[in-house]
Amino acid sequence: MKKILIIEDDPFLSEMYVAKFSKNNFEVEVAIDGEAGLAKVKEFIPDLILLDIVLPKMDGFEILKKIKSDSKFKNIPIVLLTNLGQNSEVEKGMSLGANEYIIKAHFTPTAVVAKVKEILSKGE
Repeated sequence: MKKILIIEDDPFLSEMYVAKFSKNNFEVEVAIDGEAGLAKVKEFIPDLILLDIVLPKMDGFEILKKIKSDSKFKNIPIVLLTNLGQNSEVEKGMSLGANEYIIKAHFTPTAVVAKVKEILSKGE
């Protein structure tokens, strides 16, 4: 069973994604802020991280930098799942090592699950 970590501060969205990924046979953990997210990466060691950018305590870009600079975790695929859609933000996220940049409003949860499955299948 693949493990997904969702770092998202909106409880409605995170619950929706947990339900969707659980139905698709993923083990899911949630963190509601940046600091909790980094701690969960170290204890849960997910196969993939869904990461919001706008978060309390530490933003998604900072988390992305920290994970990608840690040799133990740098190979975990990270999907930025956000409402920030400016080209500069997309470029920044991808240059920091994100595998995918998904704008929440443009993707259904089903499409997000499909994208995650696609990314994980490439890594096998």
